[in-house]
Amino acid sequence: MTEDLSRREFLGVGAVVAGASLVGTPIIPSSSPARRAPQVAPSNRVRFGIIGVGMQGSSLLAESIKFADVECVAACDVYDGRHTLAREIVRPDLPVTRRYQQLLEDRTIDCLIVAVPDHWHKQIVLDAVSAGKDVYIEKPMSHNPADGVAMVEAAKRSGRIVQVGSQRVSSQICAKARELISKGTLGDLMMVEAWLGRNSPSGAWQYPPPPDLSPQNLDWNTWLGTAPKRPFDPILFARWRAWKEYGTGVAGDLLVHLVSGFIVMTGLNQPPTQTMTVGGIRRWKDGRNTPDVQLVQYYYGDLPVSMRLNLGTSIEETYRFHGSKGLLEVTASSVTFSPQVGTDQSPSYYASSFPRALREAYFAKWHAENDPRPGQAPLSEVISFRGPGYNDIRPHLWNFFDAVRTRKPVVEDAVFGHNAALACHMANDSYYKRSAV
Repeated sequence: MTEDLSRREFLGVGAVVAGASLVGTPIIPSSSPARRAPQVAPSNRVRFGIIGVGMQGSSLLAESIKFADVECVAACDVYDGRHTLAREIVRPDLPVTRRYQQLLEDRTIDCLIVAVPDHWHKQIVLDAVSAGKDVYIEKPMSHNPADGVAMVEAAKRSGRIVQVGSQRVSSQICAKARELISKGTLGDLMMVEAWLGRNSPSGAWQYPPPPDLSPQNLDWNTWLGTAPKRPFDPILFARWRAWKEYGTGVAGDLLVHLVSGFIVMTGLNQPPTQTMTVGGIRRWKDGRNTPDVQLVQYYYGDLPVSMRLNLGTSIEETYRFHGSKGLLEVTASSVTFSPQVGTDQSPSYYASSFPRALREAYFAKWHAENDPRPGQAPLSEVISFRGPGYNDIRPHLWNFFDAVRTRKPVVEDAVFGHNAALACHMANDSYYKRSAV
């Protein structure tokens, strides 16, 4: 991403998101004449191709083929070793290629799963929807704000389904939290905080490159794409998230999960109003140019939101929603609400500054008006729900395949994905500029 997001970019962003609706609303109505006829076969079977069969792509592929009436018919990757991996997952004779354009030309393919480095997201999505394919694109949706604008416009223009891959959006845990917040259980929302941390080399993307990786079995120039040209480097190939030329750092890998969860739980499907970030490369001084510690302060309208990412200390992913009626804590598998009455539970300590006679009279009057009758003291109450962890990708993938088949709206369309990614781009831009965005 560029280190300076221009006013022109953000004006373009504003034009796109100005009419953004709530989560789950399609970008254009399903009855729009611009929408092409679905390509799903009469058997109702969804045939998909996958572009990118790396760590995340191979996981998406393995889960997708478990669904009934969903079939992988082709795989693409610029590294030949992942052709072998795709065939190991699906079947030995699966068609494979280095050129994703071959999947776009195949009229029997209904939709695509795309799991490639961030700097390739825009071009593949634009080409895919122009070819009449529905797309599941990994998070973050875009590599920079301008790419996101182009992707939203392409999805709208083509009428194709675009679902972004942030699993929190399909989580039962997040749905329960959204229900509690929307019905006013918390009262007035005061502030929100969230955090997530890792403490391992793999957690900081120090992945081992494939031992056989070479210019002979990897199309290095295509992998670089629009990024600056440089000699073949297995480290960059495996650890691309740590370099802003290809990825979006801890913001695009982890912060986007926190932001997506926040958006779906609060219904605030919009970019932040203002962002301020501090952080640095505190531990993983391996040549990367993105921070491994990032503390982000947002304003969503006038709501203060604080999000903290750390690749040097393990911290369970957690949200805390502070409300006038209590505190809501959300973890990967639980929602806990601790009510607060918001009234004095004892005489005001300010009365200690009264002269004795006034103080004692105040105390006597307060107790007479507020003390419960014997045996009628209120019991403290904590409401807790437990459910499937929100890292489960199956519901999110199923939502996509079901939308391809039925043309129903997806839960995380291009507008939602764009708004979540914008929060990450703003956080990165603030970090590099050392000023508010």
